[in-house]
This record gives sequence, structure tokens and C-alpha cells, in this order.
Amino acid sequence: MRSGIHPESRPVVFRDRAADALFLTRSTATAAQSIEWEDGNTYPLIDVEISSASHPFYTGTARVMDTAGRVERFERRYGHPAVSRH
Repeated sequence: MRSGIHPESRPVVFRDRAADALFLTRSTATAAQSIEWEDGNTYPLIDVEISSASHPFYTGTARVMDTAGRVERFERRYGHPAVSRH
């Protein structure tokens, strides 16, 4: 990498407010708050609303869309669709 053109990357703690989880990773984001981590060092703290700890897809609570059931319900209500004959 060329020097002077990339932002500085450093360890930052992200706090997921929904799951009350903490993640230590590298980031270029700036923060006004700081927190003492498990290793005794102080790192910048950034609050996020959602992360892999609280996102429905990653936690396994995502709802699966049942398109087959919707089609069957439509056909029960309105009958089978007209078949085009050539």
C-alpha cells in the first residue's frame, strides 16, 4: 500500500446495543467513547444497532417465506389459473 493515502486502521470495540455484545476488531472508524477491554487495554468504542449477534439471519430466527403455500391458497380462493391453449 502507498503511504499517506489510506486511513489509519486500529483496534476498535463495537458494541451491539440489541444483543449487548462486544466485538474487538480493526477499523478506520473514529469514536468519541472508549472502553477497557478484557486484556486491560483501552480501545475506542462504537455503538451499533445490529450486528451478527442480533441479526435474524445469523441468529437463526429469520422467517422463511412460504411461496408454495401462498400459491395454493390463491388457487383455493380463485380457482386454478386459466391455461392458455394455442
